[in-house]
Amino acid sequence: MTIHRQAMTKSVCIIGAGPSGLVAAKTLLHDVPPGSFNVTIFDSQHRIGGLWPAHKSDEAGLIHPLMVANQSKHTVQFSDLAWRDSDPDFPQAWQIGRYLERYLKEYGGADVRLGHKVVKTELQDGGSWKVQTDSEKGTETSVFDYLLVATGIFGKPMWPEGIPGEGEVPIIHSSKYREIESLLPKAKDTSDKILVVGGQMSGVEIASTIATHLSSLIHSPGPKSVQNAERFTIHHVAQKPAWTVPLFTSVKPDAPAPPFLPCDLPSYNLSVRPHPLVNNQGHISVDMARKSNSIYQSVLGTDQSVFSPETKIDGELLDKPPFLAIGMHYMDFVRSSLIKPRKGRLLKIVGSTATVSSEDGEESITGVASVVVATGFDPSPSISFLPPSVLEILSHSPSHPELPVALAFHGTHHPTLPTLGFVGFYRSPYWGVMEMQARFVAHLFQEHAEMNSARSPTVQTALANDDSIQRTLALRGDPRCSQFPMGDYAFLMQEFAAALGLSISTPIGTTPLLANGRPMDILTPARYVSRGASEAQREQATQNLKSTHSTAIAGLTGRSFIAAAVFRSLLGEWSLERDLVSKLPSHPSGRFVGTAKFLLRTGTADGREHRFPTGTPSGQSDGSADTFDPGLEYLYIEDGEFTAAGSNMRFRATRRYIWRYDAASDKLSVWFARTDDQARADYLFHEVEFIPPPSLAADGEDGGQKNSTVKDVHEKQKHTGVQSDGWRAKASHLCIEDLYDVHYEFFFKAVNLREWKLGYSVFGPKKDYTINGVYKRKVTVA
Repeated sequence: MTIHRQAMTKSVCIIGAGPSGLVAAKTLLHDVPPGSFNVTIFDSQHRIGGLWPAHKSDEAGLIHPLMVANQSKHTVQFSDLAWRDSDPDFPQAWQIGRYLERYLKEYGGADVRLGHKVVKTELQDGGSWKVQTDSEKGTETSVFDYLLVATGIFGKPMWPEGIPGEGEVPIIHSSKYREIESLLPKAKDTSDKILVVGGQMSGVEIASTIATHLSSLIHSPGPKSVQNAERFTIHHVAQKPAWTVPLFTSVKPDAPAPPFLPCDLPSYNLSVRPHPLVNNQGHISVDMARKSNSIYQSVLGTDQSVFSPETKIDGELLDKPPFLAIGMHYMDFVRSSLIKPRKGRLLKIVGSTATVSSEDGEESITGVASVVVATGFDPSPSISFLPPSVLEILSHSPSHPELPVALAFHGTHHPTLPTLGFVGFYRSPYWGVMEMQARFVAHLFQEHAEMNSARSPTVQTALANDDSIQRTLALRGDPRCSQFPMGDYAFLMQEFAAALGLSISTPIGTTPLLANGRPMDILTPARYVSRGASEAQREQATQNLKSTHSTAIAGLTGRSFIAAAVFRSLLGEWSLERDLVSKLPSHPSGRFVGTAKFLLRTGTADGREHRFPTGTPSGQSDGSADTFDPGLEYLYIEDGEFTAAGSNMRFRATRRYIWRYDAASDKLSVWFARTDDQARADYLFHEVEFIPPPSLAADGEDGGQKNSTVKDVHEKQKHTGVQSDGWRAKASHLCIEDLYDVHYEFFFKAVNLREWKLGYSVFGPKKDYTINGVYKRKVTVA
């Protein structure tokens, strides 16, 4: 009996222990008949996770462990493992690594060999694979029935032609950046520019990260690791601007008090797309480009000219395939001039002078202190172990890093190589697509292992209609190729589901109706459960679906994420006018005119030391301290002139506070600054309590079950005379014997604050006055 089972069981070698490799192993071991496959995973690293570290202190990989994911946990998930309720909606890189550790523990069974680098594979007669690995133990060779490539496309950093790997100033790839001090060790007094090169996702992300670190260095209390750091600015060189979307967006961007959700939930709302879905990626026609660009402009409420003329997207750019980037603070750093975008391409750098090409010719940038290259990765090293004959069959082209190989059925295999499969080997490998690819490859391997000529009708139809290889070859060199050419996420999920005979599950619960008269229909991996899933797997999927639904309801009918949206959009400088009306002669009435600056920095321990682990005031360490994140905060500096009412008395007035956002509680709070060190927080002034506006109340005071469209709300306002207003908030604070009643109102234009109001009513034995201030953005003239 044992001999028979060994003869029937097939061996699979998976190369890569990142998300792709782990979901492939789980699928081969847990979603097919038991005993079908033995799975061995090789990875050159000494931990699982691929790009994703599992500790805050793990800085050896390609991703900063504190980097926040640009998709929420509702997209960064596998169908059958739920995130914990305590996990943030947007996990950091190390938290994703922890999720993968839990995934492997839950769905074990593979022989995971870490520290084993696959250096060579050979395709044997009969289709088996000889795999050679190098490790500390030496060279080993094994033979497997099947080979599955899950190495990802981050083979090695790509370097711009003509730019040296080393120079007079530090020159590093964005994947190696960890701290601002590393960019400035050789900075001369005449050097004041940090150059970031590359305009897509990684360019925007790294420019924003460096700006955050630089701002924190400048505005945090305590000794400075770099002197005169305020002289530095970040010059971001890119050939064209990208639409830069924050982590929270709205399904109602036209509302003055829009509800906010994690950005991927509105993006993957199936109710706004006609069915069956049509692929909106690949070759982008002018009409498709205009439609996509108009959608991004609607989501952001601007053509981005309000931030800088260099970030404006209009005219001929609207006819071109759009670039998308995710960035919480990038655009407001641009507006505040800490980041200075430059259109063009970096040609060379000599000493501390860079030469950039532009529409007007060549331009020199002097005083460069360091260069960070964010030009992507070359995927070819990730498949260098494949034989040249196999690479030729796959139409491998190192000169096309966006489309390095031509694979059938959405990047899963080649029809002439039935024992070779791929999972996650494409740009933007959404976790749901990786899971679907793993299921499809497992199905192909199983059919081949059983020598089943009666292929399932759905797979047969899918393969008969598939043009993925021809499409890939046609897109190489296409000037109208999209940013993510593999395909659009929702379309890919639909196509894999049809091929595998899976149906999308019904969403759990309903949401308020949108302008199209339909509730949100949010696509997540948990809506596609394997047909053979166990009861425990289905329960995990249900937990994921419940989490997504509760998140949507909390944002659409409550006050969730508004504190995060407000906090993000405060960054920078505001013009401020404030009136003070006093009923007591001891406090003169008058008017203040000036500016208010919100200066971003890493969260500090002042006033909340009990929340920081002993000895770790920054909250950054491994071990027990991993559970706490200090987040970000603002140093608020107000400066201007106060004019007393009914007199010529004028004097300069200034004040400081610390504004904090806590992601765990979704709370915005304001703290007094210390009198002996005004860069430090003293004690809590108040927490801001947001009040859902009437429009959201109309959408569902009962948790979203009273469905109402935006049109219904507008009609109600029209007949009652009650107009929609901004997001209101309140707070109260007792200072010794004086009671402060605080009220706010925030007015958005889509995702960005355009204006807000702050007022106080102060009552006490010796105080009786009101203050009302209006904060307005200074408009950038394009």
